[in-house]
Amino acid sequence: MTPDPLPDAEALYAELVRGVKQLLAASPDPVTLVGITSGGAWLGERLQRDLGLPGPAGVISSSMHRDDFAQRGLASSAQTVLPFDVNGAHVLLVDDVLHTGRTLRAVINELYDYGRPASVRLAVLVDRGGRELPIEPNVCAARVEVPSGSSLELARDEASGRLSFVLETKEA
Repeated sequence: MTPDPLPDAEALYAELVRGVKQLLAASPDPVTLVGITSGGAWLGERLQRDLGLPGPAGVISSSMHRDDFAQRGLASSAQTVLPFDVNGAHVLLVDDVLHTGRTLRAVINELYDYGRPASVRLAVLVDRGGRELPIEPNVCAARVEVPSGSSLELARDEASGRLSFVLETKEA
């Protein structure tokens, strides 16, 4: 079964920028962006630049705290780099696709290994539903239905930096 055409990642990114801009404007405190590897890290880096925020965005990996670590092992994606003091910081986690919430649970555990933030919020490009944990984004560019047994992944063209989505069917 082929789903409707995949959403336009660049158009959704423009929606994400608007939502994050509103969230930052409404915050009385400075907010630090932290992208979740790998698609969220691309988004965090680009948001940091496009919104003219100071310093580099942080990058955080879920690898060490995943509940399926025994099956997956250590991911080859970027590892956690938080170029700020987490204690007392207002953190905006940025991710590409929110599904079950398990990656986010792992990322929050990783974040707390570095200190205790004052607040943690979430901005996602796409929410595909199917939550297994009580986690909801503060900013979401779109909600997308994906066939059961498939995964929606963000891809980035290395030369142009353009974003697109890839739908992958998982083997049974």
